[in-house]
Amino acid sequence: MANHFTPEELANELGTGTGDVIQLCVREGIPIYKGKIDRSLLTAVMKAKGIQLPKTAVASV
Repeated sequence: MANHFTPEELANELGTGTGDVIQLCVREGIPIYKGKIDRSLLTAVMKAKGIQLPKTAVASV
């Protein structure tokens, strides 16, 4: 089972924007290696710090 995902894939999974995922990684020192993020490390940091990413509003047409 893969554990490294692109910011876009993680953003879709978390229901937020790609920019929010990247900002969180930069702020918390989570490495982005070759465009991929370790999901288990990201979720561990989020749980430990009680972080929830803001839900991005989806524009309706």
